[in-house]
Amino acid sequence: MRVPTLSRRAALRLMVLGASALVPRGRAVDPPLFEEVPPSASGIRWVHENAMSEERYLPETLGPGCAFLDFDNDGWMDIFFVNSGPCDFYQPKTPLKNALYRNNRDGTFTDVADQAGVARTTAFGMGVAVGDYDNDGYPDLFVTAYGRPTLYHNNGDGTFTDVTEKAGLAIGGWTTSAVWFDYDNDGLLDLFVCSFVEFSLKNNVFCGDNRLGRKYYCIPRVFKPTPSLLFHNNGDGTFTEVSRGTDVARALGKALGVVATDINNDGWMDLFVANDTVQNFLFVNRGQNRWEELGLAAEVAFSANGQARSGMGVDAADFDNDGWQDLFVANVDQEMFSLYRNNGDETFRDDAHVHGIAQATRLLSGWGLKFFDFDNDGLIDLFLANGHPDDMIEMYSTQVKYKEPLLLFRHEGERLRNISHQAGPVFEKMFPARGLAIGDYNNDGRIDVVVGNNGMAPLLLKNNAGRQNHWLGLRLQGTTCNRDAVGARITWSVGGVKRSRLKNNGGSYLSSHDPREVIGLGRATKLDWLEIRWPLPSRRVDRFTDLPLDRYVTIVEGKGIAS
Repeated sequence: MRVPTLSRRAALRLMVLGASALVPRGRAVDPPLFEEVPPSASGIRWVHENAMSEERYLPETLGPGCAFLDFDNDGWMDIFFVNSGPCDFYQPKTPLKNALYRNNRDGTFTDVADQAGVARTTAFGMGVAVGDYDNDGYPDLFVTAYGRPTLYHNNGDGTFTDVTEKAGLAIGGWTTSAVWFDYDNDGLLDLFVCSFVEFSLKNNVFCGDNRLGRKYYCIPRVFKPTPSLLFHNNGDGTFTEVSRGTDVARALGKALGVVATDINNDGWMDLFVANDTVQNFLFVNRGQNRWEELGLAAEVAFSANGQARSGMGVDAADFDNDGWQDLFVANVDQEMFSLYRNNGDETFRDDAHVHGIAQATRLLSGWGLKFFDFDNDGLIDLFLANGHPDDMIEMYSTQVKYKEPLLLFRHEGERLRNISHQAGPVFEKMFPARGLAIGDYNNDGRIDVVVGNNGMAPLLLKNNAGRQNHWLGLRLQGTTCNRDAVGARITWSVGGVKRSRLKNNGGSYLSSHDPREVIGLGRATKLDWLEIRWPLPSRRVDRFTDLPLDRYVTIVEGKGIAS
């Protein structure tokens, strides 16, 4: 009897999905857990230009980032996409544009980037960080780039103004991810900016096959590392770089991803930074702008065998509900991804194998990713977007592909389980994915996903999961603390089961997320109580009972639910 053989793609899917791929599918999920929304339905027709050339310049491989934000404060999430632009190695024949898609509140979007003043690209764009740095109630945009980044101040009338020079943020180099957070607890959002490698047209390195005259994208290992930057918010629309003389400046890296979180529960926001081909950094905030880089001591700097990996996407969450923030980092193929469980003593252990994540990601390269409760059952799940950085990888590898599948891991109480094979048809497709942002664009309480694809159209995924489950959406508004309430701790009880969540910021890769928090209640029809411990300098704790379900509410520090 002839034994059927698997196609190359089927073999890849089997290795990615692991044992779960052998489980009979049974009746297909209808509707799928995540449904691809085509441009004809969403109106999102923007396409990323990666400027791919025969010279294979490294910046071509890294973009784009994306963001969910409510730029016009109408209660509906809009979407921003970052495009490439002119630089020393690339001059587009026609001007390229970023996109700002205003939510039409009916499932469709309209690009208003030109009217809003954020369309023009003046550098080779990378990512975007969203935050209300002046506490005026309107989200502002910081767009990173190879070349000069841009700070767009939201004018509150549907338009933005480029205030980069005035703000003191007209830096050079190559910036990637960035995050807004209040490192000194003065009630104002400060800015951390990831810096990648020393690169320019003049110092570009040849990587390829001289005999064939073929060029490949270089591994970042051949370029020199650089220090990332920390900017203090002066409260007058300007910023001062304060990383000099600290561990932030002393730690030379090749930073691609960052998340702001509190790893030791001391009320000071820390930073976990993913670096490409050098060790990851864990900057622990000791107050008074004193930073201690503990990546090696915390066991998050290197792989288990002591090797530096190609860190790209990162995130943080208390996925096991033990009160401590855990960390995640995605790497390139053959290196596997890491899920670092917090031991509660400023050290971590890698549990990726325990949850099947290491096995599922051995042949993948991860970029955008996020912890979130996609089905509103109260447990934190994990979404991963993947794609190899080199479009020529299939010429010298029989197993690794340039375009790769999305992965979805559901939290099932004790373990995360790979359920990608039953999550919907889009998980059977392959993408050159980069940035990933989450947000509830249709306000149904189920968190949706947008993925930026390198050199292609983005991917909008509508979440259909957990329709039987109840939820509560929270818009937190600080008054004494930063208005975005980054660093707030939310604790709640459902049926006597207590859970908590820290309002982190950043995470994923080159992207920003819906600032609202969605609390999943499962089948429960009542929330026992909910408590918000506002971040410093506020010391206030607000407690609520009898909150409405299946809707969004705005809670203002010290004032309760806004009318």
